[in-house]
Formats: sequence, structure tokens, C-alpha cells
Amino acid sequence: MAESFLSGIAEGVLGKIASLAVQEAVAIYGVENQLSEVKHTVAAIKAVLLDAEEQQAKSHRLQVWLDQLQDVLYDAEDVLDEFDNKIKEIRERLSRISTEKDQLELAERSADNDVAHYQSRPMTCSFISELNIVGRDIDKDKIINLLMQSVDDENISVIPIVGIGGLGKTTLAKLVYNDDRVQEQFKLRKWVCVPEDLDLSKTIERIVKDATGPSLGNFDIQQLQTLLLETIKDKKYLLVLDDMWSNDRVRWMDLRDLLSQGASGSKIIVTTRNSEIARMMETHPMHNLKGLSHGDSMVLFRKWAFDEKKMEPCPKLLEIGNQIVEKSHGVPLLVKTLGCLLYAKHEEWYWAHIRDSETWNIAKVQKDIGPVLKLSYDYLPSNLKHCFAALSLLKKDSQCNSSDFARCWMALGLVSSTREKQALEDGVVEYLKELWNKSLIEEVKQFGSLLTFKMHDLVHDLALIVAKKDYSMVGLDTAEISKGVRHVSFSSFLSKGISNSDGVPPFLRKPTSKRLRAITSHCELDEAITKEFIRTCLSKCKRLRILQLPNGSFEELPSSIGNLKQLRSLYLNGNKQLKKLPDSICELQNLLILSFYGCPKLGNLPKNMNRLVSLRYLYVTTKQKSLQECGMQYPENLQHLVIQGCENLQVLFEGTCKLIHLKHLRIENCGGPIFVHFEKLIALHTLAIEDCKLTLTQENKSNFLLNLKILEITNCEQVMELLQCLIGSCTLELLSIDDCPKLTAVPEWLPNHTNLKCIQFIECSNLSLLPQGVRSLTALKELNVWYCGELSKRCQHTTGEDWPKIAHIPRIRLDGREVQWTED
Repeated sequence: MAESFLSGIAEGVLGKIASLAVQEAVAIYGVENQLSEVKHTVAAIKAVLLDAEEQQAKSHRLQVWLDQLQDVLYDAEDVLDEFDNKIKEIRERLSRISTEKDQLELAERSADNDVAHYQSRPMTCSFISELNIVGRDIDKDKIINLLMQSVDDENISVIPIVGIGGLGKTTLAKLVYNDDRVQEQFKLRKWVCVPEDLDLSKTIERIVKDATGPSLGNFDIQQLQTLLLETIKDKKYLLVLDDMWSNDRVRWMDLRDLLSQGASGSKIIVTTRNSEIARMMETHPMHNLKGLSHGDSMVLFRKWAFDEKKMEPCPKLLEIGNQIVEKSHGVPLLVKTLGCLLYAKHEEWYWAHIRDSETWNIAKVQKDIGPVLKLSYDYLPSNLKHCFAALSLLKKDSQCNSSDFARCWMALGLVSSTREKQALEDGVVEYLKELWNKSLIEEVKQFGSLLTFKMHDLVHDLALIVAKKDYSMVGLDTAEISKGVRHVSFSSFLSKGISNSDGVPPFLRKPTSKRLRAITSHCELDEAITKEFIRTCLSKCKRLRILQLPNGSFEELPSSIGNLKQLRSLYLNGNKQLKKLPDSICELQNLLILSFYGCPKLGNLPKNMNRLVSLRYLYVTTKQKSLQECGMQYPENLQHLVIQGCENLQVLFEGTCKLIHLKHLRIENCGGPIFVHFEKLIALHTLAIEDCKLTLTQENKSNFLLNLKILEITNCEQVMELLQCLIGSCTLELLSIDDCPKLTAVPEWLPNHTNLKCIQFIECSNLSLLPQGVRSLTALKELNVWYCGELSKRCQHTTGEDWPKIAHIPRIRLDGREVQWTED
């Protein structure tokens, strides 16, 4: 259901006004009346936002009004966070905005009971020409086979087709609908483009109404139900419900009860982007539609880019076309759009220009593919719209995980717990699952509370488009940013060097920079982030929530960092020159994330890190011998800890330790031997050990990892000792052991871990066989055995001695090859 983007910001302002901290400050400053007026004004404006955002395309004045409103709402959040005497100024600005609202004649509407109507959502019909369809024969046959199956216990069965916009769900449904076998099987066939809200009257009317028949708009619901029953009674029918958006289960159940009055064997095909809707409706497992293969994409591209009846395509253009098609990632609508764009164009320079341009910068492409994908965004709730826009700050083409998103979203205040006592990280997982349901992320896997996934390039481009008012990609020479921009990200592509002698990007000195909330960098140039650069950030951008400046070239972080009272996330990774952090960093009471790994010259850490009461994520490289000296063992909210490259480290959390909520611990590339007191980490969920020498205490050897879900061991001589500690634990979901010649046998306790989903053995040259009990691991979905000598031979497909033990596993990779690979 559509919701306003700005309503999420307005809701955030109202939430901050209601917070205990602000209410206490209100009493101190004596501004109760002013703040109450702000609250009522924001609530009044919020009521008309859905109507305003829907109409903005028709009115430049309305667009300006919305931009002004977004500015003042962001400033209101900043003022409430800082809470100084600027509350009066905010009240006056909001009052002016509210006065203009009354002149714009906007209607109050609620996202809970009203649905916006998008002109970009076209009605569909069942006709199709198969001449221009390629690569869908296997999908088509799978669906038809399901249609031909008889179901004895139900009169009706539902087959959902799920995938992102432009992938060809409707096209596949049309291919099936018009197939001769299907027409023979179902004498009654109906094609319906579903109303956005699944309104029962409208849906029934579209089912029973003939294409050329009179309107049934005057019929009441009882008359329409009677017509529907007359239409399908005792008839075996096929109904296609195309482009389903509503997850209203009550309306679906009411419709399903009516549709079940047909004859046994009746079928429904549903196309949707939302897997949650598919699960609500399905009686057959959903059919997840994938992108076309590169070969099929090229066949489709040639159909639209060349007139092969007149002349053979130029080999050079075909070569460039092949590279262009790679950018389409198998999305048929984009392949077709790019082909149409290039049709009858014979100049190599033009084709090269299209190849080398970002497809979203091409107006014709955006016109065709953009609105199709943007529908998925339009139907997100307002809180997820903000989260989705923030994805534009992340690098393209990267494997992501929920921890990455948790850090970003939490630092920007975009995520809240949906249930009492729920961790914010769990709320992030729920948000990501919702984006997965909407087909906005893909290749999702879950291990305990950790989600891994990828983002389709086109969807990332969509994030860049919807975020363009708030988020901006900049370079080291960017002169100015727009007034409304609150988040900037330095691009490696745009940052080839800087001409200023002091190394400060020009826009950082401009007044617009003072409103920035996030400065992130993907630059790989060590000389890019200079001492003057970071000093300017700290002096000019005092509202920062995120400061992410890796690969810097300064020796000392300025003590003025302590003035950024709203800072939630500080990244200084990979600074080869950094030697000292100021004690003032411990004054950052709101800091959630602190990361300075990959800083090999960094000496002693600030001594009062126990004062970082909000800290949840910590990534450390230091020369210290013990982390006790800086109070690292005391931040009770700490949940993620990564210790990397600490060559002098000897002791990890000896004596008193209050890390009772620590869930994820990674120790990598440290010297040692390190005394590790794991028994104090009672909530540990993920443990990763890489290239380290450990000395386990006697307590550790007494079954300490009782809640562990993920264990990753790489290049560790104590691999057998670590595995021995898991005898009494049966909670593992992922086990990965890499480059461990000391691993000579798979532990006999392995079959006890019945929750295991993935096992990896990589370059364990002395591992010879798997235990018989692997057969009992019915939850196991993936096995990877790479270059493990004798074990690799024993796991050969069908012929290996251990193959009968693993044949039940859906996905098996052997020495880099997929020898068995089926999706869930």
C-alpha cells in the first residue's frame, strides 16, 4: 500500500517530540507551548502528505512546497537532537509552511485506508505474439505441467509467479494462457488485471465482465457475486490474476471462497513482485522467475537492435552489443529497450557511448524501464522508503549482509524495533525481509540472525534515482551540492584526484555542507583524506550522524571530534598513518559504531572507552597487548567486535567482563599466542577465527559455545581444539573451515547439529572422509568441498565413495564446480 516518503520524516519528528529526553529538556527550557504548537502543525501537515506527493507531478508550486517542507522537517530533527533555542525558529518556519498548505487545497488522506492511483501502472491483456519471446520455454513448461496436475482435495489451486519488475512475469503468464494444451484443458479462461487494493467488487466485475460488454458499475456486491457463481459454477476454469499488489488476506480469503465454487481442477495463476503475497495465496510452491541467460538475452537483443532481413549485423556492433547486454543482467524489458534505442543506428561511436554510459542516464531507457521498477518502491511503507533510499550509499555489485545495513540504518535513525525488547538488529532483518518480499533484494540466505543477499544493479540504480534529493555522489573536486542534500558519498569513479593544495573538496567549505548528516567515501586513494580534509569536516558539519573516511593519510584524529554530539558512526579504516585517537572520542555518548581496523600504526587506545555507553559495533587494530587497559570489556551494549591485525595482543577479556550481549566476534591476522576467555561471552552467536594462534583456557574446553550459529575457522593450528569445544552444542547453522591442514577428521558430533544449513571444507588437504551421520542432516542445503585431496575424490558425483552420504543435499560444489544445484 502506498505511503508518503515525507510522512516518515514527519513521524520521526513527532516521535522525537514525544521522547522522554526531549520532554525533560522542554521543562528545563520552558518552551512547552512552542513545542506543542510544532507538534500540532506537523501532525496537520502530515495528514495531507499522501495527496500532496501524488499531485506533485502536476504542480511546480507543489514540488517547491514539498522541498521546503523536507528541509524544515530535517532541520526540526536536527534541532530536537541538539535541542537548543532554535525551536522558536523551527516553529515559525513550520507555521509559514502550514499557512501555504491551506492555500493549496489539499485533501487529508491516510495511507492505512486509501490507495494512491499510479498512472504508470498499465492494465494488461492476454494477447501476445510469441515471435519476440525467447528463453522462457522451460518456465512455460513447468507452469503448464502444474496446470495439468489434478488435485483431489481442493476445487482450486493457485500457482504464483514472482520476480522483479521488467523480468517478464506477465509475458510468461500470457505464453501459458495462450498455449494450445491449456486452451484444450480449460474451456473457460479469464484474464484479470487485479485492482491495487484487491477491492472485491472491482475484482469480481473484471472477472465476469466481457471485454466488449456493458459496465457493471451499478451492480451491488450481492449481484456481482451471483454473476460470478453463474459464470464459474461446475466449470473447470483458468483464471490469471495479473500484477497483484495487495496482501489483504481477508479480501483474498473472501474471493477464494467464491472462486472455489468452480469445478474440481480449476486453476489460478498469480503474477506478483511480492513473495509475501505469493505465500499467502499459493497452493503450489511459487515459481521464482530468473533473468534470461546471456545467450537468450543476445537473441532478444538482436531481434530489436537489427533488421537482419535486410543486412547482416556488423561484427563490431555485435561485439559492443554483447557488452551492452551484459549490463542488462537478463531483464527482458531492459534488453528490449536498449535494442530499440540502438535500432537503425550504425555508428560505432554511438553504440560505444551507450555501452559506456550508466543506463539510467539515458532518457529513453529511463522512460521505459524506470516507471516499471519504481512501482515496487512506490508501494513501500514510508519507513522502508527511507531505508531503500539509503542503499544508494552502498557500493554496487557487492555481496551485502544485514550487519552492513544495520550500521547504516541505525546511524541514520531509520530503524526501530517492531516488538518490545527486540534488538534493533532484528528489526533490520525484518526490514530486509520486507524488501525481499517486494523483490528489491535477491539471493537471500539466512544464518541465525544474519542475512546475506545481493542487490540487482537496476534496483541499485533505482535507489540512486529515488534518493537524488537527499543523497548525492560527489568527487574530490565537487564545487557545490544542492541545498536539500543531507548525505554525500565520495565515488572512486569521480575522485581521480584533487586540485586544491590543502586537499579539501570545495563543497565542504560552502554553507550547504553544514546540514550534512552523512559523509561516506569509497575512495581507494590513500592521499585523498588529509588532515585538513577531516578537520574541515569536523568544523563545518556539526550535524553529522555518519563519518566514513577510510584510507586516510593523517596521523592524529583532531580532538574536535568530541563536538559531534549526534555522531552515531565513525569509520577510519585503512589509515596507514594514524597513530593516535583523542580521549574526546569517549565523549560521544550517541556513538553506535566505531571502526579503525587496518590502522597498523595506531598505538594505545583512549582509556575511557567504557564511557561509550551506546556502542554496539567495534572494529579494532591496535598495538596494545591487552584490551583491558582501555575499558573495552565494559560497554554492555556491544554486539559486534572485530579484532584485526593486533600483532602484540596477548589477552582477550581477562577477569571482569560485561560483554553479556556480544553476539559476533571475529579475530583475524593477530600474532599471539592469545589467551581467549570465550566462556565469558554467553550470548556469542558468530565466531570467526582467521590466521591466529590461540591458547584456550580450561573453561573454554568445557563446552562453552552453547548458542553458536556460525563458526568460521581459517588457517588456524588449533582447529581440532576449537571443534572439540562444540561437543555439547547442537545449534550450528553454518560451518566453514578453510586452509587448515591440521584438520584430519570431521568431528563425530557433526550429525548432532541438525540445524546445519551450509558446510564448507576448503583446502583442508588432510581431510579424508565424511561421517555416515551426514545423511541425517536433513536441513542441510549446501555443501562446498574445494581442493581437499582425498575427500574431494570421495565426493565425486555418483561415483565417489562418500556420494551416497551427500546425494540428498540440494546444492553441492566440488572443487569450484556445481555438481548438483537445485533451488529451494
